[in-house]
Formats: sequence, structure tokens, C-alpha cells
Amino acid sequence: MNERTHLIELTAEIVASFVSCNPLPAADLPAFISSTHAALAALRDPGEEACSPGEAAVPIDESIHDDYLVCLEDGRKLKSLKRHLQHRYGMTPEQYRAKWGLPADYPMVAPAYSALRSTIAKNHPAGAVKPRRPAKS
Repeated sequence: MNERTHLIELTAEIVASFVSCNPLPAADLPAFISSTHAALAALRDPGEEACSPGEAAVPIDESIHDDYLVCLEDGRKLKSLKRHLQHRYGMTPEQYRAKWGLPADYPMVAPAYSALRSTIAKNHPAGAVKPRRPAKS
């Protein structure tokens, strides 16, 4: 679900809930819907505005850094893009790559963060490879 659809659904839910418990003249309903929608839209963080369709926040070749990735949708610096894309834009990594014409191996996690998590996992007892015991006869 994209952000616009989510905003419309929230508006409808709030208006329906209010109207079910409070009398509201039919003539006032459009203005109430509009003001509710505007209030919800104003809650959105203005620093995270998405770029217009087809315009990346940064050049693609400058979006991968060792410690972070830059989201092409809004220019945010993140260690991991997958959750941000799903939560903020309702996009899968495949949809994101297709939209921006990125290769299939375009990372969704910053290289240094991926290496750090790999090291932590390998040093954890659950990540250690244990030698197999011979089968009992």
C-alpha cells in the first residue's frame, strides 16, 4: 500500500468514526473530509518529501557508500533500505530496483553494516560450525 492510499484510508476511517457518533449536516461533510485529510497530510515529516516520479534524490552512482545507502526516493541515508521502502513507499526491493533501473545485485544493506553483521553472526556460538560426531553403531 502506498502512502497516498494509506492517507485516504486513514481519512475515511476517521471521518466514518466521527460521523457515526456525531451529527454532521450533509453539506458540511466534504469540508470535514478535506480538513481531516489536510491535517493528516500535514503530519508527514516535510524533510522526507519524495522526489517527483523519475527524479532520483541523488545520482545513482552516488547512492552506495560504505557506511550507508542513500534512498533514491527521498534522499535519506540508511544502513538498510528494505524496511524503509516497504514501510514508507510500499515497495519491495525488486520494485525499487525496477523503478530506478538498478541491477539485480544492487545492495539493500550498506556494505560495512553487512560485514559487521556477518562477523557478529560468525562469532556467535550459534553461527559456529561444529564438527559432526560419528554415528553411534
